[in-house]
Amino acid sequence: PPGVLFTSGSDLDSERARVAIVGTRRASDYGLRTAHSLGHDLAESGIEVVSGLALGIDAAAHAGALEGSGGRTPVVAVIGAGHHRPCPARNRGLARAVRAAGSVISEVPPGISSAPWRYPVRNRLIAGLVDVVVVVESASSGGSMSTVAEALARDRVVMAVPGSVGRRTAEGCHDL
Repeated sequence: PPGVLFTSGSDLDSERARVAIVGTRRASDYGLRTAHSLGHDLAESGIEVVSGLALGIDAAAHAGALEGSGGRTPVVAVIGAGHHRPCPARNRGLARAVRAAGSVISEVPPGISSAPWRYPVRNRLIAGLVDVVVVVESASSGGSMSTVAEALARDRVVMAVPGSVGRRTAEGCHDL
């Protein structure tokens, strides 16, 4: 477990089921629609949606969860930077919406910017917070597969959404 967590928004409800939706930043329209729909439907059913606030699949899952929650189901974002500057800048409005509807969590102290090595650490937190990890579009290596490895090491359920045959961003899902 992390030595310390920095949170903003509401506290996590330890009794509520949580599902992570993760995937590529370079998502297809199919992947974005799928992540949005999964996020929406899970939140509407009272399940907390957790993701990493990255572009692509993460952002689509968060947006869907915010729409589906109706303010009843918290949404959780785990970031790889201090709360003052969630990355990427394009998702800062989304970070504010998630914070208002749930929690933004990081191991990174305020005032510290993101760095590439912080994302595997963030992925470890995502895997540790959830009951299930759903991968929507992923290459065979990268952040999503890092989250999968962390989830499997913690005996979490991992699910994958099949994608288009021959599409590089579906290879990881097909491998799973």
